[in-house]
Amino acid sequence: MNQGILLSGDIDFMIHGIYQVNFFGHKVWITTSHACILIVMAIMVIFAIVANRKLKHATDKPDAFQNVIELIVEMLDGMVESTMGKWAPKFVNYISTIFIFILMSNISGLFGLRPPTADYGTTLALALITFVMIHFNKIKHQSAKQIWTSECSPLPPWLPIWLPINIVSDIAVPISLSLRLFANVLSGTVIMALVYGLLGKLALAWPAALHVYFDLFSGAIQTYVFCMLTMTYVTQACEPEED
Repeated sequence: MNQGILLSGDIDFMIHGIYQVNFFGHKVWITTSHACILIVMAIMVIFAIVANRKLKHATDKPDAFQNVIELIVEMLDGMVESTMGKWAPKFVNYISTIFIFILMSNISGLFGLRPPTADYGTTLALALITFVMIHFNKIKHQSAKQIWTSECSPLPPWLPIWLPINIVSDIAVPISLSLRLFANVLSGTVIMALVYGLLGKLALAWPAALHVYFDLFSGAIQTYVFCMLTMTYVTQACEPEED
C-alpha cells in the first residue's frame, strides 16, 4: 500500500516492532500500529484545537476552514440524529470521535502509514467499547424482567430454550464488528503491498485508482458501517420493547 510496507524490495505487510521496553519484568514492543495510532490521534488533537479556536472567533462571513468545520459537524450530527433519535445528544460526541478516528486510520495508507485498523488489536478495542456501551445502557434503561424476556425471545420468558443462543449472539457482536473492519482494511493493505512489491518501480501511477477504492471508498464505507451498527445496537439497548 505504501513504501512503509516494503522492506528491502520484499513484499511485507506485517506489523513490526519499533522499540522494546521492560514493563514489570516483561518485554513489551512499541509497534508500527502504536506509532500510527499516535500519529492519527495527534492530528485529531491538533485539528480539534485549531477548530475550537476558529469557532470561538467565528464571523458572520465564514472562511473556507470554518465552512469545512461546520460541514463536518452538521454531517455527523445529522447522521447520529437520524439513527438514534432522542438519544443522539448523549452519544453524538462519541460517535463523531470514533467516526473521524476510524476514517483517518483507514485512509492513512495514502500518507505512507500502515493503517492502524489493519491491526486486529485496534478494531477489537473499538468493538469492545461498543459492547460495553450496549450492555451498560441495557442495564440502565431496562428492568431485569425486560432483559430476561429479551434474552428468551422469541419464546416466552418461562421457556428459556433460546437463552444460550441469544447469549452467544450478544457475545458475537464485538467479534463481528471488529473482524469486519479489520478484514476489509487488511485485505486492501495486502493487495496494495502485493502490487508495489511485485511491480516495483512500474507501480508509480496507475495504482492510484486502487488507492481510491481500497483507501478512500472502502475505508469510508467501513467507517460508516461500524458507526451505524454501533448506533443501532446502542439505541436498541436504550429502548426496551413494550410488554
